[in-house]
Order: sequence, then structure tokens, then C-alpha cells
Amino acid sequence: MQTATPQLARPEPDDPLADPDWQEPDAPAQKLSWLRLGFLILVVAGLGAGGAAAVVHYRDNAGPAVKSWAVPYVDVTLTPTFEFQDPAVNPANDVALAFVVADPEDGCAPSWGGAYTPDEAAASLELDRRIEQLRAAGGDVMLSVGGLTNTELAVACTDQARLTDAYRQLVRRYQLDTLDLDIEGTAVADQASLQRRALALKTLQAERKAAGENLDVWMTLPVAPTGLTVDGIAAVRTTLEGGVALRGVNVMIMDYGTGGSSPDMLELGESALEATHKQLSDLYLRLGVQLTGPEVWSRIGATPMIGQNDIDAERFTVADAQGLAAFAVDNGLGRVSMWSLNRDAPCTGTFTNVVVHSNTCSGVSQEKLAFSKVFADLPGAIVGDSGRDAVTIPEQSSVTDDPAKSPYPVWRLTAQYVRGYKVVWHGVVYEAKWANQGTDPSAGGDSATPTPWSVIGPVTSTDVAPSPSPTVTGVTDQWNPETVYSRGQKVLFEGLPYEARWTSTGDAPSTEYPISPDDPWKPLFVVPGEPVTS
Repeated sequence: MQTATPQLARPEPDDPLADPDWQEPDAPAQKLSWLRLGFLILVVAGLGAGGAAAVVHYRDNAGPAVKSWAVPYVDVTLTPTFEFQDPAVNPANDVALAFVVADPEDGCAPSWGGAYTPDEAAASLELDRRIEQLRAAGGDVMLSVGGLTNTELAVACTDQARLTDAYRQLVRRYQLDTLDLDIEGTAVADQASLQRRALALKTLQAERKAAGENLDVWMTLPVAPTGLTVDGIAAVRTTLEGGVALRGVNVMIMDYGTGGSSPDMLELGESALEATHKQLSDLYLRLGVQLTGPEVWSRIGATPMIGQNDIDAERFTVADAQGLAAFAVDNGLGRVSMWSLNRDAPCTGTFTNVVVHSNTCSGVSQEKLAFSKVFADLPGAIVGDSGRDAVTIPEQSSVTDDPAKSPYPVWRLTAQYVRGYKVVWHGVVYEAKWANQGTDPSAGGDSATPTPWSVIGPVTSTDVAPSPSPTVTGVTDQWNPETVYSRGQKVLFEGLPYEARWTSTGDAPSTEYPISPDDPWKPLFVVPGEPVTS
């Protein structure tokens, strides 16, 4: 996501507290299961009737307004200033304010878009006052740090103490319960900055916990229809292993560049979300945390670029928004955002019938605020949800693998694994994607060194030890440590048949699976987990 280069000379905004049309919205209501069913019915009806009427009907008949789990982005430094605190121009309850980046003259100092210090934003943009007005009406904000343009704090600032203090300043000044880390471009693969950022946020979360408060952290990352990139998954892993209790991963379902004259943006977005769900399920398993399918969905967010995307052929329509909202309700998606509230309006004048890449209009056919109204009625909460769904990754796995209860052999550091071999490690079943030795299955990979192991799933309570199956019959001679065996001789050892690969004496056949090709005895049996070979 990009933010426009701000113009420093602009008129002061009117005092929003003087707005004669301001009304206090209804108090948030507790989320009820029937709201989801009602929303789905209304979305389906809206697909045939333009959508806007369905949203209004839902609001009018659902009782008190529910608190939204939709958190649209607002480009704070864009001109004209978007009055996110005004319900007449913003149907959302909560907003994500973008973007805080490193000050161009001091990489360890936070700034808004590289143009305003926090104090300057308060004076020139009335930002602090507008945040207070939104909160007074029952809404809230999260701050988005990073973005594609400018330089993120952890990338620019290599002084760990100053970096931690920069984030601390933001949390304290804006009284934040939630931070959004928008990591794009080369920053996704910048391991040094990822580690610095993780340490800073771990420190802040510990400080907040000691004070009886919480700080939720979301990571916002690019995604393809096939899921997060290898570097993206590695970035999530680095953050989790760095001790951050991560609330979730928000993927930017936009700008795929997959080709085609009119790609189905809803279908591509749903594919990206499904793939991300599988990736995160696998990642948490690797890190020793088993989550259910719904628990993983609650840790995933979706952010489309409404209307015209940066790729000319890609356009996310109001109908796509309705489909995404239904998908979110159906799966229990943890968050829905959009880029951006500033763009939720039709383009006018000479730009109405051409491809328009604009920061202040969508470039597609729509009513003003059509996207916001679709998402604003999603029944849930995300900003300030007290971290109740965040998961802390244990420093070391507490799972000790019991060979008697493992359905496949327990992974060994010195074993040589071939493609297709299944093992158990820290309570998780893995399968080798190619021949390897010495690579921990639970270790993550990156674009330079991808992991040779794929996650199959967790070991269950009903699993038992693998039972080898002999491939020959008629072997009766028991192995004897005093006998000199020559190549081709067959023996029984612990009830299983073996064949001598070469002459040996005193070398007992191995019972550690897989049996090494360097062992003097070849197994004449197969073990569950071994790939089928001709």
C-alpha cells in the first residue's frame, strides 16, 4: 500500500467539535451468532440489488449498532484531509491510521509520512484532537507503521534502545491498544530489521503486561493467490520466535499481476486467504502450537485495494466487497481492512470512464462510501480487544516425542531421508520434499534456503508406534555377534529380517529408522513412513 507525498502547505481543518450534525452513535452490542446468518442473507440479497439497501436494512433491523471488525485504512497525510472522526464521511467504528515511518533526518524518530513529527501532525492536521473525537463517539484507532513508501523505523534505526523508545512514544502518545506493522518491499526479507522490531515490541508488550494492559500486534504483508511468499512466512516466524505475541497476519489481497484481461479479484483473494490459512496452520505447528481451523482464521486479516488496483486490469468492485464480507463472516476472519477510506468515492469529471489510479477516488462504478458501508456492518471487534487471541510461542517445544506413540519414526539428526519419508518431531508429522540430512523439520526456510520438510499435521492421542512389515519369509537364523557373515546372508534380529550388504562380524543390525545405507545390514521389511519404491 502506498501513501501520497504530503503537501506541507495546506489550510487548517475546521474544528470537528463544532459540527452541528454530530450525533453520538448507538452503543456497541455483544456479538450474537444470529447476526452472522442475517448478514449472509442480506449480502446475498445485496448482490442482486446493488448492496447498499441491504446494508441499510441490516442496520435498521439488527437493534443497536454492533461494533465493527472492519478497520479501514486512512491515509493521514493525504490532501485533502480525510475527516475520519466524522460519521457522515466514515461509517466505520475503528480506523487504521497510516503511515508512521522514520523521520528522513533522524531514522530513530517517528514521523507521519516523513513530513510531520507527531507534534506537527497535532498542530497542522489536528490529528490528536480528531482521534479524541472518534474515541468519544465509541470508536478507536490502530496505528500502521511502515508502508511501501518511505522507510520503516526498524529498517532505518539500528540503535535498539532508540527504536524501542520510538515505538513506545507512539503507544503512549496515542494511547494505543493495537499496532499494525505494514512490512513491504525489501523490508520483508530484512532479517536484521525484523529481529530489531521483534525485540522492541516484545519489550513493549512486557511493559504493558506488567502495567495490567495489553498491546496487540498485527503484521500486514503482501500475498499472492498461492499465499504468503517464502520471505513473508519467514518474517512471521522471526517475529513469533522473537517473543512477540502476534494477534494476527493481515494480507494485502491486491496487485497480484497474474495476467488476464479481467481477473476475478474475489476468487483470487479467497485463494490467497485459503493458502495463508494453510501456511499459518503449518507454521504454528512447527513452533509447537496446535491451533484449530477457526483459531487460525481468527488470526488472519484481509485488505483489498478497493476499486482500481495498481495493475491496470485488476479492479476490486463493490460486488467483490460483498463477497469478501460474506467470506469473512462464514470463516470467522479476524479482520477486514481496505485501502483506503480516502478512495471510497467515484471518480468524477474527465476520469469517469478511463482507468484511474487515484488516491482520492476508486476508479470503478460506485456510490460514495459504498465499500465502507459494506464492511462497516461486519459483526465483531478488533481494535483494543485486549490481546485475548494472541499466542505466545514457547522458547523451546515442551513436546517430547514418545516412539511408542508416534505413528512414524522420530526424526534423527544423523539420519538420511529420501523424498516422501514421513517423520515425527515435537508432536508434528512431517514429510520430506527432497533428500536431506541434518535439517530440523520444525525449522523455517527462506528464499535462499527453503525447508525440505512439509507439515502433514499433529500427532493424535490415538496414534501408536509404527509396525514394520517384512517383505520376505522363511528367514529363521538369529543374528549372532560371534558369527562372520558374508554378503547376501539373511538373519533375524528382534524379530525382523535383514540381509548382509558385505562381510561383517559383531555389527548388530540397526533398529533406528530409516536405516542408513552405510549400515552393514539391509532391512528386508518396510516401516510406515517410508515412501513406496519400485
